[in-house]
Amino acid sequence: MPDPATLSLAAAVLGACFGSFLNVVAWRLPRQESLVTPRSHCTHCGTRLRWFENVPLLSWVLLAGRCRTCQRPISVRYWLVEWLSAGLWVAAVWARPTAMGAAADPWLLLLAGWLLLSWLIPLVLIDLDHLWLPEPLCRYGLLLGLLCTGVIGLAQDPASGRLLLLHHLLAAGVGLLGFEAVSGVAERLLGKPALGLGDAKLAALLGAWLGLTGLVLTVVLAVFSGAACGLAGRLSGRLAPGQPFPFGPFLALGGAAVWLLGNRFWLALLPA
Repeated sequence: MPDPATLSLAAAVLGACFGSFLNVVAWRLPRQESLVTPRSHCTHCGTRLRWFENVPLLSWVLLAGRCRTCQRPISVRYWLVEWLSAGLWVAAVWARPTAMGAAADPWLLLLAGWLLLSWLIPLVLIDLDHLWLPEPLCRYGLLLGLLCTGVIGLAQDPASGRLLLLHHLLAAGVGLLGFEAVSGVAERLLGKPALGLGDAKLAALLGAWLGLTGLVLTVVLAVFSGAACGLAGRLSGRLAPGQPFPFGPFLALGGAAVWLLGNRFWLALLPA
């Protein structure tokens, strides 16, 4: 592989460009709009953006966060998502994922990491906005996870690859059925589901990418981070009693952390 610093710079540029597209996905998919047409435009006045108004990371700053035509504000979130995507792509260059086997090809592993981390971003944004995890994104993300697992696994050794694929397929099933079971038990005890079906599908997606150990670590991280944010929200008054808040972002955060740092890092933090 090239020098990590050079590769990181290229990853930052590519990641920012993909982040710009992921903003489009998060905006248009819930509105059932095409992801391809029309071209990028102001959501207030509908004016199509010129090329210099659509340069990742730079255009928002140069436009001072306002549409050049109608002067209405452009949400800073677009700019932050581009930075987030760029940062995650760089982090993937330095990542030490262990979910795909000890002898995984570095290039295939890097491409898989970019794909997984990018796939999680619109899921997080849509869940934050709509308390909804789109079923197509979860379904195709799961299939891509199994495909990447199969390709990376079989490239190492056919027998080990088949075993790895079976393991990740089992993890996806455990994630889906486990979350649905928890939600069903909570509905019986509390009268309402504790988790949405979208969370179960996202857990299945993460199981397909991370395997069973990685999925368990992801859920542990999601539960603790979600509980901490929920408690902070209650204490600050931003979250009313019984008010729902999305769990998907915490699952995605946990999954990204497990991919980037590897199972061994998180297992070492658990009490012996």
